Amino acid sequence: MNQVAGDGELIASRVSVDSKTAICPRSGTKLRLINLERDEKKELHNGLMELSASTFEEFAQKVARDGSYDKAQKALSDFATWLDTREGDPFTAIIDGANVAFFGQNFAQGKFNYHQVQFVVDALEKMNENPLVIIPYKYGQSQFFVHGASGERVKQFLNDEEKAILENLQQKGKLYRVPSMWLDDFFWMLASVSDQSRARDGADLDVAPGNTDGKFPGARPMIMSNDQMRDHKLELISPRLFRRWYSCYIVNYSFTAFVDGESIDREIGFSPADTFSREIQGNSSPLSGGQGEGGTAWHFPVSDWELNERMCIRIPTS
Repeated sequence: MNQVAGDGELIASRVSVDSKTAICPRSGTKLRLINLERDEKKELHNGLMELSASTFEEFAQKVARDGSYDKAQKALSDFATWLDTREGDPFTAIIDGANVAFFGQNFAQGKFNYHQVQFVVDALEKMNENPLVIIPYKYGQSQFFVHGASGERVKQFLNDEEKAILENLQQKGKLYRVPSMWLDDFFWMLASVSDQSRARDGADLDVAPGNTDGKFPGARPMIMSNDQMRDHKLELISPRLFRRWYSCYIVNYSFTAFVDGESIDREIGFSPADTFSREIQGNSSPLSGGQGEGGTAWHFPVSDWELNERMCIRIPTS
């Protein structure tokens, strides 16, 4: 039952919260998107630094290279410093370049497709976002090895069009190549919680619901990736912290895969980050006339229910 409850009515109902407005149909309560507090962003930042260092050390040992802890942290630290000290407009969207480039490329002619990267960049810029593409170091070279559709190792050579896309992104300062041996995931995760101090200059980058700029509401910079984030090492980050970060920042995408530089359908679909947090929360329940509060409405997610469904509990104040 999703009819609006009366002011003095007890609520104990299974409800479907509106995904666009975040309003509960029974209590009239607007659920919140609980973003990371400053100390939580710092905690995530430090956790990523630790994970990056340990991952680098493990890989370096396998390939018999220098894997000192100080060196392991330096690359990610340098990236964080670059984000905080660079001038120009702050980045509002971070593109997981490898994830986008390989999207749908599991066919015979599939490859690391720079045309797909440019396609997503163009779509975001049309929405007045300022994107940064992050890629592993090797994909910024003119030739590199990739895994073919059957799992075989194949050498890919960039053609002139692909080189032009790469060079254009570099010239505009919209590309960051992750140094060899480092995991790119940590870099785009860290970018989402970076202060971008100089570029931001104190401005709030987050976008409010109902804005007139055609932007998705939510936290900025958002992460454009379909990565399911199943790396076991991420379990070392507080589950609650990671869940809150993921719900605020990750935006999924979908489009028809390109064959070289061609696509039969130039439409792109985005699945924005959550408009309300997927955790237990209590919020003031408005009275029917809009004047005053009718108590606190609690909303509980249930594991085997639909994504926007909650158990709503409200005990009247009188």
